[in-house]
Amino acid sequence: MSRRENEKLLNNLVENLDLPDSAYEKAVKRYEDLGEWLGREESLCASNEPHIFPQGSFRLGTAIRPLSGEEEYDLDLACNLKTGISPSDYTQKDMKELVGNELELYRTARNIKLPLEAKRRCWRLEYADSLKFHMDIVPCIPEDEVKRKSLQISMESYGIQESLAKNVSDLAVGITDDRHKNYTKKVPDWMISNPEGYALWFENKMHTTDMMLKAACESAQVDDVPTYNNKTPLQRVIQILKRHREKMFADNPDSKPISVIITTLATRSYTGTNTIEDALREVLAGLKVFVASNSDEVKNPVNPEENFADRWEMPAHKHLQLKKNFHIWVDQVNRDFDLVLNSNELEMINESISKSLSIPMDEKVLATILGLATASTISLAEPIKVNEPVSKPWLEV
Repeated sequence: MSRRENEKLLNNLVENLDLPDSAYEKAVKRYEDLGEWLGREESLCASNEPHIFPQGSFRLGTAIRPLSGEEEYDLDLACNLKTGISPSDYTQKDMKELVGNELELYRTARNIKLPLEAKRRCWRLEYADSLKFHMDIVPCIPEDEVKRKSLQISMESYGIQESLAKNVSDLAVGITDDRHKNYTKKVPDWMISNPEGYALWFENKMHTTDMMLKAACESAQVDDVPTYNNKTPLQRVIQILKRHREKMFADNPDSKPISVIITTLATRSYTGTNTIEDALREVLAGLKVFVASNSDEVKNPVNPEENFADRWEMPAHKHLQLKKNFHIWVDQVNRDFDLVLNSNELEMINESISKSLSIPMDEKVLATILGLATASTISLAEPIKVNEPVSKPWLEV
């Protein structure tokens, strides 16, 4: 197959994975409405300058349709109380409850039937109207200057350019976690997180021109769910990989490779190529190189002291065989797309797409996309005329 034909096929596949525009539009409306609620005059958090922003796949533009086909989505948010909250005055528990009390008032005011649910790091609001959403809100506060400077130095040693490291580190926050040993104490050792900084790093790698790089480095706030009608090849590749992962581990979801590892390794491998095919090939090759290294580390690029793969070696997760399953998945996704991108056998390509991505395709449509002949087309071709006399060895069965 030619490069152009592969590109047409991959574009067709990701169109089947994309969320409908209505999902993004409703997500924006809902988190903006929540932000307005928390900032209203009567709000328990109003004096703390609450800043609501999306994180995770919605923020990065890598969200995909649920494998089940049911319209149910997870929207991860952070609620950054930018002023008035200090670890010397508040415990993590105090701060989480402050946000939780206001969210409960919001739930009642918006007639959300399901109760507010406390998770380990966040609060969950679950909508159940025409478009179902799990809205997970992580309370957080800005990190102090000492920790931000330490993060900047660590990122620079990891190879991130100084200007970007500075802007990324300035976005670091301390989050609540009820498993933390000092969850109920007024001490400054809150867990560090940086979803806005990660988004800034991701965008920096996603765009390659000097103008785009400059814009990414100068961005101080990232509030909007990203533009979803014009994705880069990197975002498209991550969507494809995530769907393959979802399908492969549909019966064993606890053992599947987590999205942040897939996203981080894919982004590290991406060189800025402008086709999905080239991006997919280089990311798949990068995943193979990582597996060959047998490494147990996938460092958080915006906090290199954090290892996204730390659970791989934890005794509590040994039964899940996370590292082994990651390696198996990398091998399988490489083999599946080696066939999809390089084979001329329509039936095999169609079967692979259906099994690995759960995207049904009509074989004639697939043939048109790839410019290949279907079996029926071959059988209906005009027979070759042979002049007599000619021996016919094919008749001697």
